[in-house]
Amino acid sequence: MGQGGGPRRAQAHDEELGRAVAAAQEGDEAAFAVAYRLVQPGLVGYLRGLVGTDGETAEDVAADAWLEIARDLGRFRGDGAGFRGWTATIARHRAFDHLRRLNTRPRPAPLDRELLELPDPASTSAAALEAISTERVLTLVAALPPDQAEAVLLRVVVGLDAPTAAQVLGKRPGAVRTAAHRGLRRLGEWLGASGS
Repeated sequence: MGQGGGPRRAQAHDEELGRAVAAAQEGDEAAFAVAYRLVQPGLVGYLRGLVGTDGETAEDVAADAWLEIARDLGRFRGDGAGFRGWTATIARHRAFDHLRRLNTRPRPAPLDRELLELPDPASTSAAALEAISTERVLTLVAALPPDQAEAVLLRVVVGLDAPTAAQVLGKRPGAVRTAAHRGLRRLGEWLGASGS
């Protein structure tokens, strides 16, 4: 899982992703595989945050999402960043369908270590987060209020910018920025209080 995850890494591949999506829309199967490779790790990490890690659940939901993505690829319009947002929206809908079938609410769960790239090290919360183990950070993300946890997952794990994350969540970009900021600040406070 070398590609995807984290805002800087995902954004660095947006141009390549955009080219791959355009070629895939023309029927190039190898290009679709490139798009999948660039998007899948962050998408699965996001889904694990929504549906948990019981068995293969997140991977199963991702597979359902990719079936829909492949089916509707010809209707997509946009660039690489837009494609990541579009796929996150589809995955989110499939996750909530899955949760409705289980008659349950989203339950954040720990994510894979490879899927998390912490935010800019210049920020105080990021410096605090880097000082502890990834497992602990992921456990703490799961303890955030749902809106903050999902904003952090979309911004940090999937690598979406605030406007794209806002489209996925059906909120205003400012609300997503605020939720992500509050979530990261709360994580920093928890870490500071525990002396980690």
